[in-house]
Amino acid sequence: MRMPESACLLADLVAVPSPTGHEEDAARLLADRMPRFGWESAHLDGMGSVIAYRGTGDKELVILGHIDTVPGGPEFYMDQETIIGRGAVDAKGPACAMAVAGGCIPIPRDWRVTFVGAVGEEIDSRGARFRMPLHEPTALVIGEPTGSDGVALSYRGRVLFAFVGEDEGAHRSGSPGPMTEAVRAASSMCDIVKNMGQGYSIAVMDMEGHEVGKRSASVTMDFRLPLGTEQADIELILNETAASFGLTAQVIEYVPPYGVHKSDPVIRAFRNAIRETGSVPRILAKQGTCDLNVLSPWGCHMGAFGPGDSKYDHTSNEQIKISEFLHGVEVLKLALPKIMSSI
Repeated sequence: MRMPESACLLADLVAVPSPTGHEEDAARLLADRMPRFGWESAHLDGMGSVIAYRGTGDKELVILGHIDTVPGGPEFYMDQETIIGRGAVDAKGPACAMAVAGGCIPIPRDWRVTFVGAVGEEIDSRGARFRMPLHEPTALVIGEPTGSDGVALSYRGRVLFAFVGEDEGAHRSGSPGPMTEAVRAASSMCDIVKNMGQGYSIAVMDMEGHEVGKRSASVTMDFRLPLGTEQADIELILNETAASFGLTAQVIEYVPPYGVHKSDPVIRAFRNAIRETGSVPRILAKQGTCDLNVLSPWGCHMGAFGPGDSKYDHTSNEQIKISEFLHGVEVLKLALPKIMSSI
C-alpha cells in the first residue's frame, strides 16, 4: 500500500534529528515541503522557525507547533502502521498535521492563516518568543499531543529556579558547607510542595558543586504550578526556604499557568470536529507547560491539539500510529474552518 504524502512528510521530518539548538536541517526540509501542501510561501525567520502563510484578511489564525526535540530517542523506523523516532509525538506529529491541514482548508476573505514551526520550545521557547511581537492573532492553535480525540484548554505553569551558595572554605567536619545545604534545601522544597495540594509538583533538574579552597553549590529545580498560582507567593516560598539554609534563590524563568474556558470558540470547534469524525471528544487540562503559556499574553482565543499519545513524550519508545496521525489531520481540516467561521 502506498503511503499518503502527509505521512511521508512526518516520516521524513522525524528521520532528521533536531534537538533544541540544532533544528536547521529539519526546518529547511519542512519549509521546502510546505508549498506542496498548498501554502503560498514559506521561509525561516530570524530565529530559525518555519513560517508559512495563506490568505490576506485582517483576522489572523496562527497555528503553531514546534520542530525541536529533546535529545536521544529510538532509532528512526517506519512501516505501514507506525512511525518510530524522536519527535514523532512531541511534537513533529502535531506540527506536520497542522502543516497538511492548514494548507488545504478554505480561507475566508477576511482571514489569513499563519503556520509557525517553532524552534527552542523544549528549553526556552525562543521561537515562540521571537514571534510574539510580530502578531496580534484573533485565534491560536498550539500543536501538542492531545490524541486525535482530545483538545487541551489549559497547561500548568512553571518556575525554573536554583538554590545557590558559596563560602570561603572550611573543614567539612565542622561545617557541612553549601553543597550539603543546597541538597537539604532541595529536599525541604520537595516536602513543601508535597503538602501544597493537587496540581503542584517539583523535580531536580541539575546539581553542581565544587570544593577547591572555596566551596560552591547550585541545585536547579523545575517547579510546576496549577491555575490560580500567584508568582509573588511562589517567590516568597523560595526565598524563605533558601534563607533558612544560608542560600540564595535565583529565579531563572517564570512561565505562568494558563487556560481558557471550555466554551472558547477554539475548544468548541475541536469538540465538534472530533464528534464529526466519529470520536467522543476529551477535554484536557495538561500537566506540562508549552508555548500556549508563553503566548498567553496575546489574549486571543486559543487551545491545543495534536495527534499522538503523550505517554510516549521524551521516551525511548516514542512512536505514533499512522492512522492516528491521519485522523488528527482530518480533525484539523474540520476544526480550523469552524474556528474562522465562529469568531
